[in-house]
Amino acid sequence: MKSYEKLLLQNKAWSMEKLQYDPSYFRRLVPSQNPEFLWIGCSDSRVPSTEITGCEPGEMFVHRNIANMVVHTDFNLLSVLQFAVEQLKVRHIIVCGHYNCGGIRTAVSHGSCGLLNKWLGGIKDVYYLYREELESITNEDERLNRLTELNVQEQVLNLAKTSIVQRSWSKYKLPHLHGWVFGLEDGLISPICEMPADSRIHPIYEFDIDQKL
Repeated sequence: MKSYEKLLLQNKAWSMEKLQYDPSYFRRLVPSQNPEFLWIGCSDSRVPSTEITGCEPGEMFVHRNIANMVVHTDFNLLSVLQFAVEQLKVRHIIVCGHYNCGGIRTAVSHGSCGLLNKWLGGIKDVYYLYREELESITNEDERLNRLTELNVQEQVLNLAKTSIVQRSWSKYKLPHLHGWVFGLEDGLISPICEMPADSRIHPIYEFDIDQKL
């Protein structure tokens, strides 16, 4: 049996199991989705967002990229964000990184990785911003773990810098922003930071939401 054929068989088994316990399970999913959460996570195959949180289909809107970045020129991320906030009216946005992240480790190396260099440049900026704290940590793994946490914190702040989030904060007092890190060694999620919808950021990043262009 080919590896991809195994995936199809597992899908059939999953579908049959769901229907066995609830014959109307899939019919309820068809009309619409109403997720409470937007998850922005790493593409790492070891961090399946819905599985590690125990969410069922329809409960979580998901965007994943290398090292869970929120980049203001990434139209893919911004499109997901706008749809989740303005159409789905999610109540919470979670940026979740994970320890032992290959993107984090590559970002602090001096290797050249082609196009990936540009994507990981944002992590280098986070390192530079917190270089005194990070370089005071002598253990490399601990230093990378701390960079992982700081990167999550900065990506949450990047969400707050978007006009999409600021407009929703102004109109609906939602969504709440959360920064988490997943531990591969124990399977547990650690909260790192949180920004309620009434949070303030530096005025240079604030938009006049009511101003007409």
